[in-house]
Amino acid sequence: MNSKDIKKLLEDVKDGKIEINDAINHLKDLPFKDLGFAKIDFHRELRTGYPEIIFCSGKTVGQVQKIIEFMLTKDTNIIATRATSDMYNAVKDLHPDFQYHEVARIISRMKKKVTIPDSYISVVTAGTSDIPVAEEAAVTAELLGNKVNRIYDAGVAGIHRLVDNLDIIRDSKVVIVIAGMEGALASIVGGLINKPIIAVPTSIGYGANFGGISALLAMLTSCAAGVSVVNIDNGFGAGFNASMINKIRG
Repeated sequence: MNSKDIKKLLEDVKDGKIEINDAINHLKDLPFKDLGFAKIDFHRELRTGYPEIIFCSGKTVGQVQKIIEFMLTKDTNIIATRATSDMYNAVKDLHPDFQYHEVARIISRMKKKVTIPDSYISVVTAGTSDIPVAEEAAVTAELLGNKVNRIYDAGVAGIHRLVDNLDIIRDSKVVIVIAGMEGALASIVGGLINKPIIAVPTSIGYGANFGGISALLAMLTSCAAGVSVVNIDNGFGAGFNASMINKIRG
């Protein structure tokens, strides 16, 4: 229920078209629904323009199923990140529109249409091993209503692969750069384009990578201007922020 729905409901009560108890039943789930183990925030889309997104890691299959079952009663868009195939199998028969993006580990069901701007987001990875994080970013951005261009395996070990795609990258409104190992790719891209860059360090790398700490610190200390950094393996955060930037008008 959005602000227009609430306004109409109050007008109907005032005009005697609906009983006060019925109006209370309509409003009882505001601003959130307490399921005992989770509180579903139905005002999030009203406040931010984006629906509440389910983070599945750490939740049981049963918990994810119950959250999604209740969200379906509100006929809202559903995006569930870090979802397993078992979680998808538990909910796929609840509605025919459910999709499982296996590499990105995202369950989605998009009911409401979203506005897609003409500008696009580029997602660039250093290596093939970074693709799962990249797909989380790319699919998130697409589900939120953006065109996404993927440029994978274009790391600094073979810089010509990046240079070959510079025209595409430069025409982006915002670029997500994803790299493990030493995380140098974000600085390289930052020195070649004039668009905002969201850098995502990944946990990919040998021992001295320290599970992504080396790449994270390299990106945080980048000498290239215009590089912001999200947490290790946080493809969702990068895709969400890129969507917000891409939809800024002007």
